[in-house]
Amino acid sequence: MKTSELYDLSHTAAAPLLEKTEYPWEALAGIGDFILALGPTLPADQYDHPAEDVWIARDATVFATAYIKGPCIIGPGTEVRQCAFIRGNALVGANCVVGNSTELKNVILFDNVQVPHYNYVGDSILGYKSHMGAASLTSNVKSDKKLVVIHNGKEEIPTGRKKVGAMIGDRVEVGCGSVLNPGTVVGPDSNIYPLSSVRGVVPANSIFKTQNDIVPKSLL
Repeated sequence: MKTSELYDLSHTAAAPLLEKTEYPWEALAGIGDFILALGPTLPADQYDHPAEDVWIARDATVFATAYIKGPCIIGPGTEVRQCAFIRGNALVGANCVVGNSTELKNVILFDNVQVPHYNYVGDSILGYKSHMGAASLTSNVKSDKKLVVIHNGKEEIPTGRKKVGAMIGDRVEVGCGSVLNPGTVVGPDSNIYPLSSVRGVVPANSIFKTQNDIVPKSLL
């Protein structure tokens, strides 16, 4: 669950923010301010500044129908497709895909992340080369509106936040149509079956079939 266990920080411009945390959700409150501090330092010959608090790498591809609100940074080689809705506080890395009708809010996407089709990603951090299948979503608010608690078996870690989506480790594959419930943590190199409802902690190198059927890849 710890930041150092989930992520290789060499694959994100957010490393100075995340390396100060024990748990990655501790960085959620600081994403906006971090972008506002980082943006003005980006090389002017490599980044355009098309709107207030928005910086977009010149070799990124942004379709005309995409909506981007600051604070936001779009990294080199990234593609922001038709009707993407970026609501602010979004740090999107290099060579990412933000797909058609995908919505981002208060997120860090590491390099090479793909959220390509009808995804909602809010108050979440997605690790290097992680991929969310079509129509897979992060749910970031509990139905009872109480503060989110991270559940790892019998261990409970309070976040102190009303909004926490998913902390997805490096190289995670989330199957189509899945819902990652508030406070979900998925360890690196794990796979989530399509149409899953996931909550709590999924260990690294696992396959999530159902909440009661999580299989280590070493046993396959």
